Amino acid sequence: MKIRFLWQKRKSIIFTWLISYSAVLFVPMMMSWIIYMQSSEALKSEIHRANDSLLKQVRYTIDNQIDLMKRLNMEITWNAKLQSLMYSNLRSNDDQFLAFQLVNEFRMYQTSYATIDEFYVTWDQESSILRPGNVRDLKTAFDTIHNTGTLRYEQWLDTIHNAANNQFLLLPRADAVSPQNSIAYIAHLPKDLNGKQTGTVVVMADMERFQKAMETISGFSGGQILILNHDNQVLLSNLPVSVNKNLILEQLLDRDDVMYKPAQNGDSELFYMQSAVSDLKYVLVIPSRIYWEKAEYVRKFTYISILISLMGAGVLTWFFMRRNYSPIQRLVQSLSDKNSTQERPDGNELNFIQRAISQTRNEKDKIALQLQSHHHVLRSNMLNRLLKGKMDTLIPYEEAFKSFHIDLISHDFAVILFAVENQDSLSSNLPGMDMNERRKLIQFIITNVVEELVGQRGHAGYVAEVDDMMVCLVNFADIEAVEMKQDLHWIATEAQRFLIRFSMDLTVSIGGIHGSLFGVAEAYSEALDAMEYKMVRGKREIITYDEIRIDSTDQQQLGYYYPLQVEQQIINLIKIGGFEQASACMNEIMERNFNKPLVSLTLARCLIFNLVGTMVKAINELGDGDSRILGDNPLWMDKIIACDTILEMQHELQTLLKEVCAFAAVKMETNLSKERAETLRELISKVTRYIDEHYQDSNLNVNTIGERFELKGSYISKLFKDQTGEGLLDYITKVRIQQAKRMISYKQDSISDIANYVGYNEVATFIRVFKKYEGITPGKFKEMN
Repeated sequence: MKIRFLWQKRKSIIFTWLISYSAVLFVPMMMSWIIYMQSSEALKSEIHRANDSLLKQVRYTIDNQIDLMKRLNMEITWNAKLQSLMYSNLRSNDDQFLAFQLVNEFRMYQTSYATIDEFYVTWDQESSILRPGNVRDLKTAFDTIHNTGTLRYEQWLDTIHNAANNQFLLLPRADAVSPQNSIAYIAHLPKDLNGKQTGTVVVMADMERFQKAMETISGFSGGQILILNHDNQVLLSNLPVSVNKNLILEQLLDRDDVMYKPAQNGDSELFYMQSAVSDLKYVLVIPSRIYWEKAEYVRKFTYISILISLMGAGVLTWFFMRRNYSPIQRLVQSLSDKNSTQERPDGNELNFIQRAISQTRNEKDKIALQLQSHHHVLRSNMLNRLLKGKMDTLIPYEEAFKSFHIDLISHDFAVILFAVENQDSLSSNLPGMDMNERRKLIQFIITNVVEELVGQRGHAGYVAEVDDMMVCLVNFADIEAVEMKQDLHWIATEAQRFLIRFSMDLTVSIGGIHGSLFGVAEAYSEALDAMEYKMVRGKREIITYDEIRIDSTDQQQLGYYYPLQVEQQIINLIKIGGFEQASACMNEIMERNFNKPLVSLTLARCLIFNLVGTMVKAINELGDGDSRILGDNPLWMDKIIACDTILEMQHELQTLLKEVCAFAAVKMETNLSKERAETLRELISKVTRYIDEHYQDSNLNVNTIGERFELKGSYISKLFKDQTGEGLLDYITKVRIQQAKRMISYKQDSISDIANYVGYNEVATFIRVFKKYEGITPGKFKEMN
């Protein structure tokens, strides 16, 4: 039951305190543990140092033997006779004699290296073994040296030929006093020029020579010594290999110094050392009980001290924890009673108290925010009703102003309207915000800027949103009317200039100044009227009511200029494609109507629509009733109507005028081309008739024809050739020859008479021309016919 209760209270502050107080015990427990560890490490260090010394002694003894084996191998390898035998192309008898000399030298090596029990060289070319004093074939040598029954002949050959170079291996030795394994050092001789294997040097030492060095450390520590080769094969061990060799090999590192590491099986300690003269490794494995037997006393004492500390600390911790928890518990109960609607789950008391306080503060802030939001809405609604003249007689505005913290400093009021002309483009500058948020941000910026500017001039300003525009009600200080107007214009100008920083393009209109609250609605109406005149004045302007107010005595301002003859002139210019002239006429009409001090908005719209109608009339006259150009662009009229200002309408009108004039120019050029072609055809027809009627005249030529039709001879000749494809002079000659051929066919007149009849004064000229066109003379032609 106690445990379940504590588990349920695991998030409570009492559980946190329990952890905190328990952490105080960490220091003495750590000190006790450090003392114990230091004592154990001191004992281990002494044992490690002793074992290191013994292991180094073993390494020194065995390395001396290994060094002798490697030195003998080196002398044999670089023996001059062996080099000549292996790498010289000698005759067979010479090879045998050289081999005999070499094995005799091996006897001297045998005497010099007394601790080397056996060595030989394989002679691969002759499949022989070179030993001290004799040369044997491979099989005989195997039987003599290695055949103890533990190694087959084929295995020995494979080992000799394929073992890694400079490798230590275990090989049996049969000619020992008692057959036993020996440590063999195998080194391959360099290959010959053909890349073939020449031989292998094998140096062997019996294991008894290594065992003596290992018995000393084994008797001292009871540990096991392992000697491993480069491939981590066990070459020698003072005891049977009973430990897990794989676990030991996994922990070996390729380092040159002594390494100590606990074995992974948890029962042994591992010492490792690399040979100083070879790639052999010396491993000492010592049972772990040796350390713990000597550290048992220290360990028991440490455990008892830690246990006593825990028991005493637990009692004190529980006492002080309960004593400090009582005030927290009472506070939680008090908050739970006050917040009875909210069930308190089992958890951290401090978190509960924090949540309760945070919820109370959030509710307070929420209420304050709602009151502030309602206050702004109510104030905006009150200003809207005031601006639109909906005075609420039940609640005097003076009292309403006080409730909304609006202080009236005088009875003089004016209204300024602000219209944002680029709200759509502001959307790209405010990404990640919806339309309502952007609108509120724009209102917030304009409100703060305008009210601040009004305050800088010593007046009071109150901004509200009315019909998608921002309205500022200005309550003036006690100054002259002229200064009031100057301050209104300054406020508008500075607001425009400052809000450009926020990429806002503003059109500002200013109403008149009125001396009572009832005049506020009239001031708002005047500002609206002034804002309407942005169609004439253009956007991003400051328009005051005084500028657009119509004086009934000034009739010149209400004039309208667009006479019928001017309209007909524009239509004629459009019909001939004269864009520049038509545009100049339209601009002149705009200037004469809109450059006056004032123009009626109704008359301005009427003028624009009349100009559009003029272009429609011109298009209809151009197309003979075909209004295809209007049908292809149905949105032109909508674009013009949708414009907010005269300048925008004028721009759209100029675009439409340019399209219409281009259409008219193309159509006129097409009509002119057709008319010109018809005229040319008629002229050429008249020329041909004239030639047919006057070919008898000897003076008929290009120039006389040109004079007849009041054109230059060369020009009329060019026109004739362009239309008919043949020259005018050729055509005259062709007509004369045809008439001559007809007369010759009748055979009534002579050639001379015919020549004179068709316009040739000389017969020779006629004959030459006739032959040129017909290929034969007139006389010949007459004979043929």
